[in-house]
Amino acid sequence: MAENYKKGLLAGIPIALGYLSVSFTFGIIAITYGLTWWEVTLISMTNLTSAGQFSGIHTMLLPGQWLDMFISQTTINIRYSFMSIALSQKVDKKFSGIWRWILGFAITDEIFAVAISEKKVSRSFFAGLLTLPYIGWSLGTLLGAVIGNVLSLAIMSALGLAIYGMFVAIVVPVMKDEHPVILAVAIAALLSTAFTYLPVLSKVSSGIAISICAVVSAAIVSFIHPIDEEGDES
Repeated sequence: MAENYKKGLLAGIPIALGYLSVSFTFGIIAITYGLTWWEVTLISMTNLTSAGQFSGIHTMLLPGQWLDMFISQTTINIRYSFMSIALSQKVDKKFSGIWRWILGFAITDEIFAVAISEKKVSRSFFAGLLTLPYIGWSLGTLLGAVIGNVLSLAIMSALGLAIYGMFVAIVVPVMKDEHPVILAVAIAALLSTAFTYLPVLSKVSSGIAISICAVVSAAIVSFIHPIDEEGDES
């Protein structure tokens, strides 16, 4: 158990570093919206969704917009449902019951990407995997809320780019070993571009767009390159 937890800790280091910089920006923006440093930090400690938090604090500026917040948060975070379903097929028997409720709190794009690449996800590995990213996200928010305003705009912009480098670091090693992943990434990138620039598709919210890109690209690749389950079991 200790060995699996340590393995998860090491795997979570690059995610934690990326989260530290991204949440730093979140802390800065939230403070400019009028929240206090402890309110901002509490938001990050009880939530672990970058897009959802950025959208949430914006909606909080408009009193009475509870329905809008519900719709936007559901739309943005619906992709985590797909991730949970996929990951549930790889967890071991000890990773069940209340542990799924507790540890499932930390399913994010990056944590999911690392966990799903494992042949089997143990409870201790996943606990280790989420530990440093959670600390990094919370600590980065606190630092951004407290000292972020003294930094220049150039540094703040550079910190925001760290999340993209983190995605590349997670995806590229998997692409080298699993060639169908290259096709899935290419399809998802094309769909994402379409949702960004095409007149009609650009009006679709980011949460739904991400979900569509993930599901469609995965469905196409699974159809073209199906997994031989019997071969895997043998």
